[in-house]
Formats: sequence, C-alpha cells, structure tokens
Amino acid sequence: MALTKNQRRLRIKSRIRKVVSGTEARPRLAVYRSNKEIYAQVVDDVTGKTLAAASSRDKDITSAKGTKSEIAALVGKAVAEKSIKAGINTISFDRGGYQYHGRVKSLAEGAREGGLKF
Repeated sequence: MALTKNQRRLRIKSRIRKVVSGTEARPRLAVYRSNKEIYAQVVDDVTGKTLAAASSRDKDITSAKGTKSEIAALVGKAVAEKSIKAGINTISFDRGGYQYHGRVKSLAEGAREGGLKF
C-alpha cells in the first residue's frame, strides 16, 4: 500500500533530522507549513529549548496583505530579527520534509535578507 503524503513527508523529515541538529553555537531553524499558515522556530536541540519563533499568525504579519509566499518571506524576516536580537547569527536550516520551493524557499530567503547565515 502506498504512503500518504503526510507519511512520506514524515519519513523524509526523519532522514533530514538524522543529519541536521541544532547546537547552542548553531541552532536549527525548523519550518512547519500548513495549508493556511507557516511557522518557523529556532531550536537548540541540546537543551531542547526554542530560542526564537515567528509565524504567519503573529499580529504584525497577519495584518499584511499578499500571497502566501510573500507572507512566508515576512515570517523569515521576523524570525531572523528575533534570533539576531537573541545573539544568533548562523543557523542550520531544517525544511521539515517539505520541498525547498514555494513558501519554504521564500521563508529561507526572507531569513537570509534579515541577516541570518546558513
């Protein structure tokens, strides 16, 4: 029996997580994408703490108009701004099993524009 889309994504996600892990010096930028929203958080996997987070449901981003990709870019800039305030400049990008195009790519480019290096 064939895998569902979500089962396939979770299998890819576990393969990615074997390689990508966040440390204190280089935390992980994790992305979750639902049909309507997009979420991003900077995680230190050693201590298991979220250092910075942003989503399309934040007040300043919710008021913005545009396509889902444009909003994803705003989320990327917001998470970059919050992580730089927390003293984080370099991260490792975790696409969460999603293909690197569309909203995930827009979020990554927005984070790069915001000043994060990865």
